[in-house]
Amino acid sequence: MKSFRKEICLYVQKRREFINITSQVEECVRESGLKQGLLLCNAMHITASVFINDDEPGLHRDFEEWLEGLAPEKPYERYHHNGFEDNADAHLKRSVMGREVVVAITDGKLDFGPWEQIFYGEFDGKRKKRVLVKIIGD
Repeated sequence: MKSFRKEICLYVQKRREFINITSQVEECVRESGLKQGLLLCNAMHITASVFINDDEPGLHRDFEEWLEGLAPEKPYERYHHNGFEDNADAHLKRSVMGREVVVAITDGKLDFGPWEQIFYGEFDGKRKKRVLVKIIGD
């Protein structure tokens, strides 16, 4: 069994953003040379998420509105965590959206369903962020 590790670096322009990273993850699979195995893709920041869903703008707006309803950014003073920072809502949003995804690799490709794509969800951005891709297999 072999393994491959790579970090994807992103600069997130907004406080909250969903970024399709499927092509970068597919490039990691090609670079690894592995044909069969499992791929782990996880956010390396406590206020970010990696998740699989459809790349449809209306759905992304729905996620944004739904998450904001669950954990609104403001007023900042509503959260015990906020004092030194103003990102308690981002921590809560990450907890709902999840930290990572695992995808099977079959014949050197991500083994997806018809509409599945990998997204990086950022909830406290405006700076450089990292995503870990770890692949094990043959």
